[in-house]
Amino acid sequence: MSSTDAPVPPAGTVLPRVGPVAAAGERIRPVALRGMTLSVRSRPASREGVEPALFVHGLGGSSQNWSALMPLLDDLLDCEAVDLPGFGDSPPPDDGDYSLAGHTRAVVRYLEHSGRGPVHLFGNSMGGAVATKVAALRPDLVRTLTLVSPALPELRVQRSAVPTGLMAVPGATALFTRLTRGWTPEQRVRGVLGLTYGDPGRVTEEGLAAAVAEMERRQRLPYFWDAMTRSARGIVDAYTLAGRHRLWRHAERVAAPTLLVYGGRDRLVSFRMARRAARAFRGSRLLALPEAGHVAMMECPDTVARAFREFLADAGAGTVGESGGDAWEHRPGETDDVLAVTDTES
Repeated sequence: MSSTDAPVPPAGTVLPRVGPVAAAGERIRPVALRGMTLSVRSRPASREGVEPALFVHGLGGSSQNWSALMPLLDDLLDCEAVDLPGFGDSPPPDDGDYSLAGHTRAVVRYLEHSGRGPVHLFGNSMGGAVATKVAALRPDLVRTLTLVSPALPELRVQRSAVPTGLMAVPGATALFTRLTRGWTPEQRVRGVLGLTYGDPGRVTEEGLAAAVAEMERRQRLPYFWDAMTRSARGIVDAYTLAGRHRLWRHAERVAAPTLLVYGGRDRLVSFRMARRAARAFRGSRLLALPEAGHVAMMECPDTVARAFREFLADAGAGTVGESGGDAWEHRPGETDDVLAVTDTES
């Protein structure tokens, strides 16, 4: 199959005709690649001569997860966000591969196809693990790396993250869907917000209504739970790999300047992993947000955008990582304009 041929859905799968939802200033287009079609959300730069960026969402998310952050950087970056296979508006991959390696392959194929690399690569949660692998395996495609609560292996998983991990157990998803058959889309959305936001009260009524509409749309997709289950299984499988295939080994191989963003109220990725990550990624900076949850780029996009601007300025000046890795800690009670610097080696 050539790179311009659209993939054929698996036998027996009827893909519903659903229209993508674009925020003001965004464009969405399908991109046919070998073995898959990816939906790409773009926000063109507001001025000429800026560098390209690519954003990768997490498990159960979509390119929409970056719609709050991209307009805050469009004078600095030419922004694109991708829907991984089986998520958002991207149909399932031809081979049904939802492993981390499969998602990594999708991102690499898109970057090669688009010719936009090297890019400023952003990733959240599962997308953070994918972005880490891309940066380690294809350094030629990555200019800088920004990871928001990346899904890297933990020895002691938080109790609140256990249900997500259980999705990888055969039969668990079918049991969950039976037990929650009576839940409304709004109940499901509120459950997700409670798990991913440090303060779900930050979500506006308009934002909640949009999330409910998106949940209703996703639940009509025949492959929704399959993509979720197999991707969750892919994360668990990646956590058990040894040797050079370990995600932490990939982190140690990343040469690109790296900005790490962790939320103190993250119920899925433990905040205690922040310092380990800062030690693993050479030349890294850490933005610690005590009041944020798992999706800081959605919950406090202004702070994340400001930190990225400072990080990029320092990366351009060659000062990132000179002291062994710095950490910006956004302290409760301070204004958003104040970022205190602490040493990650302590």
